[in-house]
Amino acid sequence: MLMLLDVINMLNANVLAISCLFLGVLLGAGLGFSLGKKRHPLLNVTPDAPTLIHWHCLSTSETLHSLVTDITQGLSTAKVTENLSLQGLNRLTQAPPRSPLHLFFAQFKSGLIVVLLCAAAIAAVIGDIKDGLIIIIVIIINALLGFYQEFQAEKSLASLKKMLALEAKVFRDGHTTCIPAEQLVSGDIVLLSAGDKIPADGRLLETHGFEVDESSLTGESMPINKHTQPLKKVQLPVAEQHNMVFMNTVVTRGHAKFIVTATGMNTEMGKVAALLAQSEEPRTPLQIQLDILAKRLATIALLIVLILFSAALWRGEPLIQTAFTAIALAIAAIPEGLPAVVTITLALGMQRMAKQHAIIKRLAAVETLGCITVICTDKTGTLTINQMTVRAVYFQDQHYLIQDEEGSNVTRVIVDTKNQVAQVDFAPFFMPLVLCNNSRHNEHQRLGDPMEIALLNLAHQSGVNTELITTAYPRLAEIPFDARHQFMATFHRTANNDNVVLFVKGAPEKIIQLCAFTSPQERLHILNENNALASTGLRVIAVASKVLPAAATLDTNNLNEHLHKLSFIGLVGLIDPPRNEVRAALNLCQQAGIAVKMITGDQANTAVAIAHELGLTGDVLTGQELTEMDDVTLAACINSIGVFARTAPEQKGRIVNALKADGHIVAMTGDGVNDAPALKLAHIGIAMGITGTDVAKESAAMILMDDNFATITHAVHEGRNIYENMIKFIRFQLSTNIGAILTVASAPFLDLPMPFTAVQLLWINIIMDGPPAMSLGVDPGRPHIMQEPPREPDTVILSWQRLGNLFSYGCIMACGTLYLLYLDLRTHSVIHATTLAFTAFVLFQVFNVINARYERISAFNKHLFANKMLWLAMSVVILLQILVVHWTPAQALFHTVDLTIYDWCLATGAASSIFILDEMRKLMHKKITRKV
Repeated sequence: MLMLLDVINMLNANVLAISCLFLGVLLGAGLGFSLGKKRHPLLNVTPDAPTLIHWHCLSTSETLHSLVTDITQGLSTAKVTENLSLQGLNRLTQAPPRSPLHLFFAQFKSGLIVVLLCAAAIAAVIGDIKDGLIIIIVIIINALLGFYQEFQAEKSLASLKKMLALEAKVFRDGHTTCIPAEQLVSGDIVLLSAGDKIPADGRLLETHGFEVDESSLTGESMPINKHTQPLKKVQLPVAEQHNMVFMNTVVTRGHAKFIVTATGMNTEMGKVAALLAQSEEPRTPLQIQLDILAKRLATIALLIVLILFSAALWRGEPLIQTAFTAIALAIAAIPEGLPAVVTITLALGMQRMAKQHAIIKRLAAVETLGCITVICTDKTGTLTINQMTVRAVYFQDQHYLIQDEEGSNVTRVIVDTKNQVAQVDFAPFFMPLVLCNNSRHNEHQRLGDPMEIALLNLAHQSGVNTELITTAYPRLAEIPFDARHQFMATFHRTANNDNVVLFVKGAPEKIIQLCAFTSPQERLHILNENNALASTGLRVIAVASKVLPAAATLDTNNLNEHLHKLSFIGLVGLIDPPRNEVRAALNLCQQAGIAVKMITGDQANTAVAIAHELGLTGDVLTGQELTEMDDVTLAACINSIGVFARTAPEQKGRIVNALKADGHIVAMTGDGVNDAPALKLAHIGIAMGITGTDVAKESAAMILMDDNFATITHAVHEGRNIYENMIKFIRFQLSTNIGAILTVASAPFLDLPMPFTAVQLLWINIIMDGPPAMSLGVDPGRPHIMQEPPREPDTVILSWQRLGNLFSYGCIMACGTLYLLYLDLRTHSVIHATTLAFTAFVLFQVFNVINARYERISAFNKHLFANKMLWLAMSVVILLQILVVHWTPAQALFHTVDLTIYDWCLATGAASSIFILDEMRKLMHKKITRKV
């Protein structure tokens, strides 16, 4: 250690000054680089203005003519090359990842870093090499830590990205071929079948029972039936352009052929991506609070320098020594460990959240979760499982509910209205569900229309051998579902070949018209039962049957002749149900004072049914009503609305803006392309990692790897705990610094020697601001932290009330330390007295760190020993202090001498006063609060 001291003393101020200058250049470069990068790269990519050609209004022949394409040959190789050179690759322009240099420079943008750099530079000028070097080392370590964590986050995000469509089956030069989707150009003829992800926007040319799931683009949970007929209305929303297909949506049923009309950034998905560049990212509460803290600390440091410098000159002390002491105290007033501890605390929080299936893209976003007041969440795929499920059945004039069998999530049972297992033969009911069904399954998944999959799942999970039924009743003919007649019918040979049985399923109003009833009252009764199911938000379909003689002629061109006098079987109510874990997660959010608002493109009835089932309260507002409402009216009623139905992407942004204008900290969850602008606009966007689109992931600050809404509650808990831990550290750090300043500043006025040497003061800063303070950053959260409302967004970290408490702690430390110094000077040498004072001040921090953990409640609780890392750190500090006092080489460096057991007991007794007095304060506060 003596050699280390000699090396440090050999360093001159020029070396330190050059280091400060270099860091200053990094700071300037970081700020400049940030300003230079402020413009989002997507702003440089402007999609074409809305095309003058409204493709949905053209016939198929007109579309082919406009794009110079032959449906029988497709594009020629020469034409493809020409179009590709003009249009570019079929992919979205994405913001390039931040370079490592940019990430490193960004760490020097904090206002507190500026203050610390200035302090180090001043220390270099007056020759205080040790403090200056320590400050620079802390700054560099902080930058490296922040860089490492954010660089790892960027790598994690990069590993998530997937191509929107890997391959496309196209018709070129008269042949069908598979090509990379990014090679598609306008005019290409693309073939689609069930399960395909649509690789570009286009106009349908041929369809065969074709349906598309557009929930990722429009929010509509039900598949859309598509056709090829031109539409008359020019201005139609995407959700109503039923003769068009759009990039990143999925084929659920049938097959089709379409001609590509737009690729890349000119697709509807590309237009949504371009909207993201227009949304500025808000600063997090943590960034704002740290800037406020930096300004307050700088003010305090400046006042201390001016007061002590003026007082010393008034007493006639040497100018250089006075300047040295004043600057040293000013540096001590700044908690140089704050940036490092904040970064480490956030980084540890990020790692814990990663283990809980959440990837954080920006470090400060961890803390933002802890103070959110509103979560705006999409319904489809976020609150719900994005899978149609049978919820209710009407059969033989009785209502039944479908429930999961207790202890199983793969077996379902049908119960009656008294919650008793139904003792009814449901075989006639299951027959049309299985046979009038085009969905299929393999070893891993079921493919086809979500509604048909739900019907087949119900039969399978109820114990029906679906394969046996399909084999026993071979299909003879089929009338495919069509939006015009709203039903599907299949004809089957019976097991004994005696008859042909016809099964029909479809819209209840249509099926009931085709059925024979004994009286008009019976027909009206069935219609009323259908309306009752639909009013609960269920999607209702009806099933019916008819037995034909074996000799019946099945003319495929005239199968409709058999569709009369059908026998009504029953009704099936389906819904996209909520995730099981969401109910508890939403309840926890409500306990934590966080409002949850559902924003969906789905029907109002369906949205309300899901909201009521989850316990979401509030009024319902549709997209049409929102359009007719100005911003002032929206702001006035925004807090009372719980469900927004039939909303467009632009409207989601209006909702987020209205909430932000009302002072809320807003989080937005979602997985679809339609969620992306609001994800970017919110204080923190939360995307789904499994079902989420690339655009949503790019826009979000956090990605849920398990697509579990409940993970958000864990993240909120983590964010609140992180903020509390930073408060604990700040309370501990600042009270230590205030105590040191008051002790050193008061000694001359009391005619006492300087209680600490410069090296001892530096030791206090390094040891007490190191492991003990950082261990506060991993302090376990309070058990009831999620039963408290979010803190106010404008709550400052260092309020004047908190500063007053910290000042009282500092006064206790100063009084205790100086009193011991005064007493020991009466019987011992100056070096012995300063050693005792130095040791007592260090021990003050051992007790003070316990005070820092509990600001309002007694430290004597069951969580006192929960933070094992803290107790380990404090044990290490005590052992190091023993070495500093009793180890000969350390005595030479720190100017200490041996202390007796009595001295140690005296120092410990004095130091414990800060703990005892604070416990008395908490007890008094508790009694006063109870009386009030």
